[in-house]
Amino acid sequence: MSLKSPKSFFAPLAVGAPAPLREIPARPSRAIHFFDPSNPKMVDKIPAMVGTVDVLLGNLEDAVKADNKEAARAGLVQIAKGTDFGPTQLWTRINSLDSPWVLDDLITLVTEIGDKLDVIMVPKVQGAEDIHYVDRLLAQLEARAGITRPILIHAILETARGVAEVENIALASPRMQGISLGPADLAADRKMKTTRVGGGHPGYLVRQDPVSGDINGDRAIFQQDLWHYTIAKMVDACAAAGIYPYYGPFGDITDVVAAEDQFRNAFLLGCVGTWSLHPKQIEIANRVFSPSAEDIKHARRVVAAMGDGTGAVMLDGKMEDDASLKQCLVLVSLADELAAIDPKLKELYDSIELEGEDA
Repeated sequence: MSLKSPKSFFAPLAVGAPAPLREIPARPSRAIHFFDPSNPKMVDKIPAMVGTVDVLLGNLEDAVKADNKEAARAGLVQIAKGTDFGPTQLWTRINSLDSPWVLDDLITLVTEIGDKLDVIMVPKVQGAEDIHYVDRLLAQLEARAGITRPILIHAILETARGVAEVENIALASPRMQGISLGPADLAADRKMKTTRVGGGHPGYLVRQDPVSGDINGDRAIFQQDLWHYTIAKMVDACAAAGIYPYYGPFGDITDVVAAEDQFRNAFLLGCVGTWSLHPKQIEIANRVFSPSAEDIKHARRVVAAMGDGTGAVMLDGKMEDDASLKQCLVLVSLADELAAIDPKLKELYDSIELEGEDA
């Protein structure tokens, strides 16, 4: 039994630290684009990418070689200090909590560029205790650096225990911004027999029943989604905690068709965005995680027809009621958030006319 008062949940964990947020801002984050701050070619492209992607993430963890860890950390500091990110958020993925680099990651980044960092992504989160550790340390560092707004935490589900503990992770701190699926490390931890980074697998399928009892005849096969259970569980945990779920990496950069399919599945299930490992995935994510004009037109029609939100109406031969209205309001709210930062989407959504309106 916990003796901690619920009121203390929103108290700063260090004297002088900013007060925790009571609600996580709904900032568009359709694509979280990863870059290596120790790679000069990637770094040179960052200024031009500002405004084209919702989130730029300086990666310090697995994709950075051990010899380049300090260079990546220093590079991120330099980029943050020298760049006006405007509407684009700046995130980072620190090294794992059992690594020799993570403490220096947190101390350096918070004290030197804490006013620029929006979110710190924590890899391989096992349980709420990992979030508690980072939460307390961030408060101490924010107090030291005089940071006036709390830096948020994003967890990656990369272990079987993390998936089992996902509800506790989501509720571990008011700093929790969201959770991402980390399929490669999770597959290894579960001892899954796939070497792919996200996406499906041709061996994970169901087969049509025999036609007329002929087991050797032509039978259709249907590839299944290895990650459906995990994503759905993650989405539920995030929704219950008031934070945001994300699909993680799609490793086959060349297969843009399958990437789009996987992103759309995640969007329909409730995810708000995904990771981008290559600039070509940014366009896909921005498109997939933005409601279509047809979806917004229908949603607005339902909202207009429902009036005070009670009762039921018939539109195009279909019944729409309170539950329908709530579904439509999700899309309308998302469209408003995206239109505020994306001029092309604003133009698209503003051009939508409902039946009965003047042309």
